[in-house]
Formats: sequence, structure tokens, C-alpha cells
Amino acid sequence: MAQACILARVKGGKGPAVLSGFKKLPEIKSAFFVLGRYDVVAFAEAADAAALRSLIGKANSIDGIKSTETLLEV
Repeated sequence: MAQACILARVKGGKGPAVLSGFKKLPEIKSAFFVLGRYDVVAFAEAADAAALRSLIGKANSIDGIKSTETLLEV
């Protein structure tokens, strides 16, 4: 099992849409708004590293994402 934390910066006014987009992905176990450098944090679990890479690609394609940083569990 591969686990990761995805930190997202969001374009103005797109927060609710981005949060909803994360929650629609089955690999995302939880996602919520945060205050600070990032706007949304999502915790993910995938079968393996390849599935996690695929998920990261899907997350980055969510409309309203400005940038992401993914922290992989080791």
C-alpha cells in the first residue's frame, strides 16, 4: 500500500470545486481546507507507486489547482 499527502494551492474562488474534485477520487481517504501556504490537504492511499503516480496526475488536472506538492510515505 502506498500512502501520500497532497498539498494543494488553489486559484481564487475555486476552493469548493477543488475540494469536491479531490473527494470524488476513490483513492482520497480525506480532504479538507487548511490555513497557511496551502489551501487544501488530501490524504491518499493507492495499491502501489504506479497507482499513486496516476492519482497525482488526476489530482493535478482538477480545475482550479494552481500547484501541488505531494509528500510520499516512506
